Amino acid sequence: MLLKYFYDKSLAHASYMVGCQRTGEAIVIDPGRNVEPYLEAAAAEGLRITGSAETHIHADFVSGSRELADRVGAKLYLSDEGPADWKYQFADQHNSQLVKDGDVIRVGKVKLEVLHTPGHTPEHVSYVLTDEGGGANVPMGIFTGDFVFVGSIGRPDLLETAAGVKGSAETGARQLYHSMRKFLDLPDHLQVWPAHGAGSACGKGLGAIPSSTVGYERLFNPALQFKDEQKFVNYILADQPETPFYFAVMKRVNKEGPELVRNLTPMKSPAADLLPKIARSGQTIDVTPSAEFAAGHVPGTINIPLNMLAQWAGFIVDYEKPLHLVAQPSALPEVLNRLRSIGIDNVCGSFDAAAGKAAGLRTESYRSETPDQLKERIASGEVKLLDVRAATEFQEGHIAGAEHRFLGKLLREIETIDRTRPVVAQCQAGGRSAIATSILQRAGFDVTNMSGGYNSWRSAGLPVIRLN
Repeated sequence: MLLKYFYDKSLAHASYMVGCQRTGEAIVIDPGRNVEPYLEAAAAEGLRITGSAETHIHADFVSGSRELADRVGAKLYLSDEGPADWKYQFADQHNSQLVKDGDVIRVGKVKLEVLHTPGHTPEHVSYVLTDEGGGANVPMGIFTGDFVFVGSIGRPDLLETAAGVKGSAETGARQLYHSMRKFLDLPDHLQVWPAHGAGSACGKGLGAIPSSTVGYERLFNPALQFKDEQKFVNYILADQPETPFYFAVMKRVNKEGPELVRNLTPMKSPAADLLPKIARSGQTIDVTPSAEFAAGHVPGTINIPLNMLAQWAGFIVDYEKPLHLVAQPSALPEVLNRLRSIGIDNVCGSFDAAAGKAAGLRTESYRSETPDQLKERIASGEVKLLDVRAATEFQEGHIAGAEHRFLGKLLREIETIDRTRPVVAQCQAGGRSAIATSILQRAGFDVTNMSGGYNSWRSAGLPVIRLN
């Protein structure tokens, strides 16, 4: 048996390829939309990808199962658990098998047993793996999807907070409790292979270690220590990360079936002199590093650096409107992969960043100042400080007088922000506040970015307020 791990750091998404070396077959568990890494790995190992299995209808990235079905004829294994509203609507368009609790999938001599583990979503299943080709007659591990993570457990509120299903958060939490008790009945030696790591918004407090065991999680996973259902429900519904707006889009896309990449409209390369007008009238994202953008950019553009694109574009981009990019041509394949991974397919054009600079179009800049430079103006009220971190970060400690304005909601709430004073954008270390600064400047604010953010403020020995 071969087991290969794939990790998309930009989405904190883990997927897996399981192969039977005797028969040359392989299956991918929870693939991302960019299927090239799986195809390349399979070719290198002399395997054919014959299947793709989903643990659930994902909310945070576009699934690659349809791509694998289209590219290599992979058979799709999709959950048939849960209510009618959460069934895969594209299953009949491909060679698919709808699976339920207790069903068995075979990939050569590899056995995958389906285990219904609802809570994160009603249809969620896990796959328990046994390597029969290696002579084993007991399982060696479990692909838990968004059910159990290293050091955490999947959040049960996304159907309510992302898809608008009222009352489903508590129902999901109670389902999750019973799934958790089922998990604890598994043998300690089973390896645990989750679909996400640290930084994912599909749970709180996810660990950065790629895998674990049932026994280790039994001992040290905070979510698995509860023996009282109501206490578990209270715990799991509290202090969850902000739900990205695009999660609602992802749930719909992955339920109905993502568009195949080969069918997407090709992107154009408009002349550089059109950029100022397009940036003023539409939505244009510049993916250059924040320091370079701060020094000079085209008015009207919003800056989301490439390394933060997948994490924040889903909050900021309007999926219903055309999107233009400012990027180096060499970076475009990666930019498109990251945007498409979260379903942003309406990219109609890209401008060469270097050409825009050479044409003298980068006529706008913004200030970045240190906490020491800003402290007196903040204290006096001369400027308004906007803390754009998550609510949990703000509660753990913030600067006196700061107004909490989560970055993900900033564009939608821009008209409710006081314009009578200059504003300062601040986050933990300066990265998120740089994005916020570009959004605020585009909206006409006199704005400064606090370099180093809250970390630098504390390092300078300046006072903070703690709510917890």
